[in-house]
Amino acid sequence: MTGSTQRAAGKVALISGAARGMGASHARRLAAEGAKVVIGDLLDAEGAALAAELGGENALFVHLDVTDLGSWSAAVDTTLKRFGRLNVLVNNAGIFTRGSVEEATVEDWRRTIDIDLTGNFLGMKAAVPAMKASGAGSIINISSIAGLVGFKNRAAYAAAKWGVQGLTKTSALDLGEYGIRVNSVHPGSVKTPMTAGLERGFGQVPLGHDADVKEISDLIVFLASDESTFISGSAIAIDGGETAGNNLRADA
Repeated sequence: MTGSTQRAAGKVALISGAARGMGASHARRLAAEGAKVVIGDLLDAEGAALAAELGGENALFVHLDVTDLGSWSAAVDTTLKRFGRLNVLVNNAGIFTRGSVEEATVEDWRRTIDIDLTGNFLGMKAAVPAMKASGAGSIINISSIAGLVGFKNRAAYAAAKWGVQGLTKTSALDLGEYGIRVNSVHPGSVKTPMTAGLERGFGQVPLGHDADVKEISDLIVFLASDESTFISGSAIAIDGGETAGNNLRADA
């Protein structure tokens, strides 16, 4: 999709981990489609620069530690004071750790679960009252294809991302009566600054390449907009077909 069709006009979106990478792309796309965006991150300089780029009337940066409920509550309060409502929450912040249950450290396990899973829970906990007051809302939890299939040597990461899917589905049941939709997005390989230096093959991906981050952002715009008002409780893979089956298995 190119250009702006104001598909998110009137929406106010709070995005965690939005100072760079996929989060920054989501912020830019939502702003281009008419949303007011609140950029939450620990990276103060980069977050403030992005907010300035998007314009003071349309964007705001807030310092956000996703592992702290008080930080989340302050971010929501600031959003309400600045823009008057909260319609969309994108739980994007996350980290990536390696290691099997034998190799991963307990510290890495706890840190991964705290950021990648508990961070989603705390963000939802802080945002839901504001969404209930607005009469509706869309919560978009960024998981991974590691939350759909097993991933070798990714014990903590996969556990957290599977947890995001479970949290999403049960919350869709809990929050549907308030008009709040909850969905999880499961990207496969994506071009981001974090993956730029990696040498990877894409034989396991039927489309044969990784995604441009803008392709993920297109899905975020759809889920944030009123085009998706009957979609809730879904786990949406955006992976070039990677989780469809074994693309590396030779013909018999």
